[in-house]
Amino acid sequence: MYSLANPQRFMSLSAKALPFFAAAAAILIAIGLYMGFTAPPDFRQGETVRIMYIHVPSAWLGMFAYVMIAISGLGVLIWRHPLADVAAKAAAPLGAAFTFLALVTGSLWGKPMWGTYWQWDARMTSMLVLLFLYFGLMALRGAIEDASRASRLTAILALVGAINIPIIKFSVDWWETLHQPASVFRMGGSTIHPDLLWPLAVMALGFTLLFVTLHIAAMRNEILRRKVLGVQLRRVDRAAAAVAT
Repeated sequence: MYSLANPQRFMSLSAKALPFFAAAAAILIAIGLYMGFTAPPDFRQGETVRIMYIHVPSAWLGMFAYVMIAISGLGVLIWRHPLADVAAKAAAPLGAAFTFLALVTGSLWGKPMWGTYWQWDARMTSMLVLLFLYFGLMALRGAIEDASRASRLTAILALVGAINIPIIKFSVDWWETLHQPASVFRMGGSTIHPDLLWPLAVMALGFTLLFVTLHIAAMRNEILRRKVLGVQLRRVDRAAAAVAT
């Protein structure tokens, strides 16, 4: 694990894998969109059900990204994993973007179904809290100049905020909400008709590969940024030493 976590080895492997992830994501999303637009409308929701193909994968990835950040936080605090902080920092803006997309598409979906763009029910509110957690992580990191201290504090905040993930997941079971209960992953199998489920599955896989592609690219950029910063600091130290002598 630590050999793969070496930044140089990561840069080498990711440079080879990135084009394949990007191509696979583009192909699957194109196929998923075609399947979604040619799938039959839902007998209750009509054509508006097509919003599901963007909304559901975005919501899943918004939560997945935060789980990744929390696990990376453990890597920072416990194992001092070489790339843990890089992974956490790169995932935060991506998770915020997918969460925001889930909230927007959910509001657009909710208007024709519920008669309102927003209702302060448990699922909506907890997803909004998730977006604020992402903003908090990014703001906290940007407010602290010491990179090591920023890494530790954002890791602690991520772990504390992780309690919101099961709240999002089980909010429809614990409280009365406008959202329907779990319909894809549930005991007894999915309640979604296969004609609608397959496009959703393809879009979910395509969005996941898109997230992986963007995350790897962001990690590569962060590693390069830290390398440049390290070179600049060494030059400053050498210049200061030369002046002192």
